[in-house]
Amino acid sequence: MPRRLSRSQRLATAAFWPLGIALTSWDYMWRITPLHRRELAGTMDRDAPPPPPPAASLEDAQLSDAGVGPLFHRRYQARIASPKLTAEQLMERIFAEPDDLAPKEFARFKKVHGEKGRMVEGDEYVVRMPGPWDGPVRVIDLSPTSFRFATLRGHLEAGQIEFGVAADEEGEEGGLVFTIESWARSGDELSRIMYQRLHMAKEVQLHMWASFLERAVTLAGGRLAGGIDIETRIVDDEGEASERGQSLHDSGTRRVLDELHDKGLNFDAESGDRFPAEDGWLSDDYCQPLPSEAPGPPVPGGSWEVAQRLMRDYEFADPSIVRAVYHPDRPLEDRDMLLEVRFYGLRFRFGVRVGGVVDETRTVDGRQVRVWGWNYRTLQGHLEMGQMDYEVWKWLDTGEVEFHTCRFSRRAPAGNPIVRLGVRMFGRRQQVKFALRACQRIARLTAAALEQSAVAEGVPRVADEVAVRSSATLDA
Repeated sequence: MPRRLSRSQRLATAAFWPLGIALTSWDYMWRITPLHRRELAGTMDRDAPPPPPPAASLEDAQLSDAGVGPLFHRRYQARIASPKLTAEQLMERIFAEPDDLAPKEFARFKKVHGEKGRMVEGDEYVVRMPGPWDGPVRVIDLSPTSFRFATLRGHLEAGQIEFGVAADEEGEEGGLVFTIESWARSGDELSRIMYQRLHMAKEVQLHMWASFLERAVTLAGGRLAGGIDIETRIVDDEGEASERGQSLHDSGTRRVLDELHDKGLNFDAESGDRFPAEDGWLSDDYCQPLPSEAPGPPVPGGSWEVAQRLMRDYEFADPSIVRAVYHPDRPLEDRDMLLEVRFYGLRFRFGVRVGGVVDETRTVDGRQVRVWGWNYRTLQGHLEMGQMDYEVWKWLDTGEVEFHTCRFSRRAPAGNPIVRLGVRMFGRRQQVKFALRACQRIARLTAAALEQSAVAEGVPRVADEVAVRSSATLDA
């Protein structure tokens, strides 16, 4: 069976969106089941997600440490009085067809990977909802009275969710307790906004799982006792999360970075000059003058060497636009980098790989120039396709030092239609903004480093005036 829904199936899901949302909203407004809701502050010691079973397949898994924002530990619980089925019998019915408990006007469970019939570990399902997203999940644990899903790449959430039935020790004799428990962060910044700020995804999710529990009560042949209890514990590590893109001490960031090793480029880098504009490829070239040196080879501790250090450590990038995570103890030429791109409060993570390092003396228009630099290339999952080159030049005859950056790129296919629209509307402007800011920043940092060095030696120095020369502007 296919691992993901076909294009026609996804189009059908999207086409059902307006009707599904209308039916869901109507259902939600007229819900009469008592919902007992509370939100509490959580702690990682108490609310951390359970570790996946050792034998579970985690290929393409999107666990909570790969998400963004606070960790939400949620528990939806319903007590079933006078059930006609035992806990094992009820769960066996769900194993046979979990879609029987889904609110059909809003969500459906469809198995997309695994043998037809009863649920087993390793099966993959897609929760089809009336919108542009589907929720891919995999069964990573299963017992006679429970099963657990892990979310897969592309899901709105990053984490795990477990469904379980047990004897009701506090209610009437013979009763059951059905619990849905999840540990998840938002899968990306767009999902985070929908859940935390707009509250739309939050209410939709609550309605879906409350409806699931109501159907479980009906399937068990009993009655709901005391309404549905909903508890959300929020582990608000926002302070740490905001720096997660820079810290290799965070296990989730380290795992995402290490996973880049198995990803390939999302374009054919060996195509040479075959990146024509008519196919959507854009090419930019920027030149930023830096403080000059004496003619001849690079001066120790001078402008050329300072810029080289800033480039090696990716310090020229404006951290308000993009930050990078990489293993600093590995050679530059073997470096995979996880870039955290920031845009109007949103944060996106993309992978790039260093494609080469240059260290040579060239002849340009009859003049010799000392050049050092490197490039990176976009990996699968990036919103762009292409290569970015960074070089520092020193003209040996005059001592002029320059920072050069050039790019060839085009938009990569994006599954999320909102992301596609955002890239189309703002992507080019952000590209140019990043390059211009990088030029300005490396000039400022180079001048500041030279000034500090001169002051330390007792020789005050006034930084050279610098200006950006480029083949593109913010109006491009």
